[in-house]
Amino acid sequence: MKNRFDLIIFDWDGTLMDSVDWIVHCIQQAAAECACDIPSAAAVKDIIGLSIDNATRQLFPGVDTETRQRLAEVYSKAFFSKQIGPTDLFPGVTAMLERLRGEGFRLAVATGKKRAGLDQAIRGTGVADLFCTTRSSDQTASKPDPLMVAEILAELGIDKQRALLVGDSSHDMQMAANAGVAAAGVTCGAHSRETLQQYKPLLCLDYPTDLLELL
Repeated sequence: MKNRFDLIIFDWDGTLMDSVDWIVHCIQQAAAECACDIPSAAAVKDIIGLSIDNATRQLFPGVDTETRQRLAEVYSKAFFSKQIGPTDLFPGVTAMLERLRGEGFRLAVATGKKRAGLDQAIRGTGVADLFCTTRSSDQTASKPDPLMVAEILAELGIDKQRALLVGDSSHDMQMAANAGVAAAGVTCGAHSRETLQQYKPLLCLDYPTDLLELL
């Protein structure tokens, strides 16, 4: 593992930020407010990582476009009703990112969040300056399409063999496979170790900070 990678691409929710339970709550709240069937926590966890458009299509297949748009709006309002700060990151994440940057790694984010939501989350947690670039779902194709990874690699001029993608969901693992980059799964977010290992990641860790023992 030593000296194998130049770039580490992180997913955001459930990987760097401890937000899965809050996402579940906000999706369920949006469903109730929009008079839709309330999805189970497991069903919501299965869509974390997708764009909100793809997520609402999967969770609420029988509703019309106007209702899906309303669901997305209510969800976003609920999610950001709570002020986001550094303590919303998993313990040790800020120090990990600072150490990785100090050791010469280039860092990026590839997320299913929209640009406005990602910017607000990164600013709130105080880690914006640690990333070379970011991609959100309304800038490019949604996971598991590999386009956002390809765009990051092209922007930074890094070969895919020198990149590692770190994520907590099957969508992250599938995107890494589609993009031809190595993946590390983390079990602190949406999906279990058993689910992540179906995609044969290079590593499967409890938390992203476990990377520091390996890189």
